[in-house]
Amino acid sequence: MSEKVFERKKKESKPVVAICYDFDKTLSPDNMQAQGFLQAVGYEDEKRFWTESNDLAEENNMDQNLAYMFKMKSVSRGKRIFTKQTLMEHGATVKLFPGVEKWFERIRNYGKNHGVIIEHYIISSGLKEMIEGTSVAKADAFEKIYASSFYYDDDGVAVWPAQVINYTNKTQFLFRIEKGVLDINDMAVNKYFSPDEIRVPFRNMVYIGDSDTDIPCMKLVNANGGHSIGVYNPDTQDKTKVLEIMHDNRIKYFAKADYSENSELDKLVKMIIDKTVTNEKLEELHYKQLNESNEYAMSQACKVETTRKDSVISSLESSYSFTSTHTVIAELNKYDTFNKTQANDLCKIAIENSQVNWILEDEDIKNFYMKVFKFCGNTKYVRELKAKYKVE
Repeated sequence: MSEKVFERKKKESKPVVAICYDFDKTLSPDNMQAQGFLQAVGYEDEKRFWTESNDLAEENNMDQNLAYMFKMKSVSRGKRIFTKQTLMEHGATVKLFPGVEKWFERIRNYGKNHGVIIEHYIISSGLKEMIEGTSVAKADAFEKIYASSFYYDDDGVAVWPAQVINYTNKTQFLFRIEKGVLDINDMAVNKYFSPDEIRVPFRNMVYIGDSDTDIPCMKLVNANGGHSIGVYNPDTQDKTKVLEIMHDNRIKYFAKADYSENSELDKLVKMIIDKTVTNEKLEELHYKQLNESNEYAMSQACKVETTRKDSVISSLESSYSFTSTHTVIAELNKYDTFNKTQANDLCKIAIENSQVNWILEDEDIKNFYMKVFKFCGNTKYVRELKAKYKVE
């Protein structure tokens, strides 16, 4: 079975800013399940559904997200066919915060006008199918939607959880975005990427969320130089949660979940983009000068090595016994390369120094000169030595 080839994003010539969003109470004022779905299956009181779901998880040592997914499927039985299509239809009715509809394209254009590529990602414990049903998802607002989802049979009926995202495993998707390894089954996310190969450095990530479930992502982004923003409902004006997580150093900023042009959040994200423009120029200069410094260090190391090789070659030229010749050849054999002048000199020594010439057929001497021939020119000494060894 051949290994699957995954499509991966490569590093761009321009800096990329990845803006990652939770969904419920970040882009939408309420849980997506409570905006039509629960009512359709007989739950007028959203709290009752979540109490039953959380009790199910606790009683069965079950992940809370798996519990709510199972609960949604089971309470639909006999009332509504639980399909991808019906979930997307419910997603289409999900209410969004002010300005969300035009936010993604506007911010992309702002970045484009400032030489920055803006990509929007969803990282949510909510349902992918419902998010896909929203108007913004249908308008291709998101580069990728990472959210809990179902596996469906041939009739489109939900059978089993395909992906479950909880507050702790949310962070893996930040690493996928960082490296451009977006497919959830692509194990290349675990490979090492040097800093100058990273597609979206954490310093160029923005994470926007609203609650405790976002804390691991917020903390990871903050710790690596990125920008975490807590949002709160502009209607209720309740800042309690964002003030708590700000105090705990989980976020750098907070703002109303108002995505309208010239809103507090709009200005904040644009300032981050502006900062990125300057910061990436500095980073580019840093790596350019670091590479120059490394090249200089390598050249100095090469000079030192060349001097050492010349010294050992000089010792071979003045070798006065077979024992000393074998010793010097052993020392020279530690080097993998020689410049053309050194290689030519070694061949000249083999012809003119009787101590060396006498033992040319000894295994260690012969093997050494077979290596030296790769670096030689076409001098008479080289030709003569190759003739002795019957080498073309």
